[in-house]
Amino acid sequence: MKTMAYRTLEEIQLRKDQLREAIDRESRDISTTWSSLSARRESSTRGEYVANLVSYGVTAFDALMTMRKLKRNYGGIMGLLGRSGKGKKR
Repeated sequence: MKTMAYRTLEEIQLRKDQLREAIDRESRDISTTWSSLSARRESSTRGEYVANLVSYGVTAFDALMTMRKLKRNYGGIMGLLGRSGKGKKR
């Protein structure tokens, strides 16, 4: 990071104002991006509604199967991290 030499209080105040404007601009950009990502989209047709239900069901099933596999092979998530004596013998 490049350091700048400030000689007067006005230079410091000017730099402070520039930084505050940059932070405010980036904050607005982040806020806009976050709101567009987290906005709830309504299904416009019945087909989209059914497709979303199927998608959520497949995701839930996949999570269930992953947890079952972890439990069987490692004794659960904590066994995967090496904090449990249970699990598959090697």
